[in-house]
Amino acid sequence: MPDRAELNMEKYAAEIFQKILRDKAVKVCKPLRNALRKRLRKALHTFQSPRQKRYKTMRFTSNRAAIAALALLCSAFNPQARAEEPEIAVVVKIGGIPWFTAMEQGIKKAGEENHLKAYMVGPTTADPAQQVRAVEDLIAKKVSAIGVVPNDAKALEPVFDRAKTAGIPIITHESPDQKGNVWDIEMIDNKDFGERHMKDLAKYMGEEGEYIVFVGSLTVPLHNLWADAAIAYQKEHYPKMKLVADRYGVAESVDDSYRTASDAILAHPNLKGILTFGSQGPIGAGRAIKEKGKADKIILVGACSPSQGKKLVKEGIIKSGYIWSPPEAGAAIVTVAKMVLDKTPIVDGMDIPGLGKASVDPEKRIIRVIKVLAIDKSTVDQLAALGL
Repeated sequence: MPDRAELNMEKYAAEIFQKILRDKAVKVCKPLRNALRKRLRKALHTFQSPRQKRYKTMRFTSNRAAIAALALLCSAFNPQARAEEPEIAVVVKIGGIPWFTAMEQGIKKAGEENHLKAYMVGPTTADPAQQVRAVEDLIAKKVSAIGVVPNDAKALEPVFDRAKTAGIPIITHESPDQKGNVWDIEMIDNKDFGERHMKDLAKYMGEEGEYIVFVGSLTVPLHNLWADAAIAYQKEHYPKMKLVADRYGVAESVDDSYRTASDAILAHPNLKGILTFGSQGPIGAGRAIKEKGKADKIILVGACSPSQGKKLVKEGIIKSGYIWSPPEAGAAIVTVAKMVLDKTPIVDGMDIPGLGKASVDPEKRIIRVIKVLAIDKSTVDQLAALGL
């Protein structure tokens, strides 16, 4: 039976241990807590001599044990000791805009739920070269997996090959037919997505008149796929509508979208519609339309963050658009990356936590979960309230 000195020492060390674990800077999962407790208890009995029963001696011994426990905790949180903790980084098109700020929330949440380190890397501009450098840095850092929302699928192929050589799986989003990735995650049917926007544009334009198209850049795979689908649908179903210029790669920038829309309004006096893919396009083009007093003459349709575009939607300048949930997309990237790391089979009809049933195309390496959300006057408040 332990004597009073042992019991006091155990209590004293346990109090120190709990204080350390209550520190907000220290996050410990349950298995690690239990392991540390066992090792601390062992350390206490190792430090204590059977002859050390006096309180004064016990205080000194328990101080030594507490120091040992603290050293143990510190070692548990240094980079080498945490090597077994998966680290997943997601490189997005550009940081600091509402769409990817919302996506970051999903990335972090999925990281916490899966007990791993997950975070977002956002380049300062929508520059393919910056994305390539970011992936190179993450390879050098030896992260466990990398997620990417590509600006230029082709430009990323060489660095994706380097990641593969380093044993780091790449999960992409918005990049069907991407080379060098393990899986690509899609939240929509891309052909349908482009056609939905064109149907709305045609409806509001009365199925006739001149229009232009914005995309994120001329190298963003998905935006150009949507534009291709929309334009093809227009040519087949709305022959009285006319695309009057090549598509503009400006829709990841409010300022560039504003300037391009302003110039197009001057260059094409009969312009009747603007279709934009890229979350900043409706904001910039909407401001230009409003400033030029063209709200009743130029129809604007496109996807944007509801919280960012709410005012323009309610004013009737942005007529409509379709999106999916960026937090859900961010969470899906992390969840699928974790499944790849755990070697969990990814099969058609599987259930992805938080998203539901997915269709899986192993040949094209595409995981698809249809989650389309419509933006208009009737939905924008509700969507904005969700943080989108």
